[in-house]
Amino acid sequence: MDNLILSSLKKCILFSKFSDTEINACISSIEYSIKSYSKNEMPAIEDDICSSIGIILNGSVEVQKIYESGKNLTLAALGCGKIFGEVIIFSNKNTYPSTIVSSEKSEIMFIPKESILKLCKENSIFLNNFMTLLSNKILMLNKKVKTMSFQTIKQKLANYILEEHALQKNMMIKMAYSKKQLAEQLGIPRPSLSRELINMRNDELIDFNKNSIKILNIKGLEELLWS
Repeated sequence: MDNLILSSLKKCILFSKFSDTEINACISSIEYSIKSYSKNEMPAIEDDICSSIGIILNGSVEVQKIYESGKNLTLAALGCGKIFGEVIIFSNKNTYPSTIVSSEKSEIMFIPKESILKLCKENSIFLNNFMTLLSNKILMLNKKVKTMSFQTIKQKLANYILEEHALQKNMMIKMAYSKKQLAEQLGIPRPSLSRELINMRNDELIDFNKNSIKILNIKGLEELLWS
C-alpha cells in the first residue's frame, strides 16, 4: 500500500491501535475504491443512496445543507482521516441527508457495506473501533439537541463555552472553529454571535480574541443557562 494512504488511514479511528502490517492486511482483504475530487466537486449529494463509507485520505470536505435558493449551511468540516456515511450506511433509510462538498483537492477511500461487515466479523478490534465511532456520533448528536433546547443566543453560547471548559479543563479555551463555523454549529447568525460575545465581554463574563475565549466569571455563565 502507498505510504501516503497508509499514513492517512493511521489517523482514522477505524484503524486505531492497528500496526502498519495489520492495516495492510485489512485493506488487502476487502473491496474498496479511491477517488479524487477537485474543489467544489460533490462526492455525495443529498438523497443519494449511501452504499459505502468515505475516509478522507487527503484534502478536506464539508457536510452542507444546500437550499433551493442557492444558499448553503455548513454542518461540519472533515479533514484527513475523518469519515462520512458511517451512520447512514446501516440505517433503514440509507440516503444522504446532506451533501458532501470537497473544499479543496481531495482524495477519498470508499469502503462498501459488505467490506465493513467482513472486517467487523473477522477483526474484533475493528468492530470495537466501529462501535466507538458510532457511539461518539450519538454523543455528538445529543450535544446538538441540547444546544437546540436553549432559547436564546446567549444561552447557546454560554453552554458552548462551559462544555469546552469541561472538555479542555482550562479557563482559557482554544477555539476549534472560526466565528463563521461556530455560528453555523450553534445555528445562529454570525453577526448575532459577534454581538453576544461583545455583550459577554462588557458584562465581564469572558474576554476573547481571534483564537481563544478566556472565562472570567464561570458562575455567571452557568446562571445564564437558567435565566
